[in-house]
Amino acid sequence: MRLKNNVSIILVVALLLPAAFAENPAANDGLAIPRMSVNELKNQLGNPDLTIIDVRRQKNWWSSTNKILTASREDPAKVSQWYTTYPRDRVLVFYCS
Repeated sequence: MRLKNNVSIILVVALLLPAAFAENPAANDGLAIPRMSVNELKNQLGNPDLTIIDVRRQKNWWSSTNKILTASREDPAKVSQWYTTYPRDRVLVFYCS
């Protein structure tokens, strides 16, 4: 597994989730959106309370040689179809590059 320093790692991607929060306005509880550095994520790999979700567009995902092996891949255009499948009591890391 290789992570480049230019990988954007975000616990909740505000730009990708507005449709989900519009359907459920209380979903974000008005909390700030924390960010995580590449090194912070590396230190958390293997944590059972961490779920990593790759939200790159399909063509970018397929053409990339840099993937986090334990990450699930979700279509960022279909957030409203999958956002409820992840438990809210876990740390969710959404990333794209």
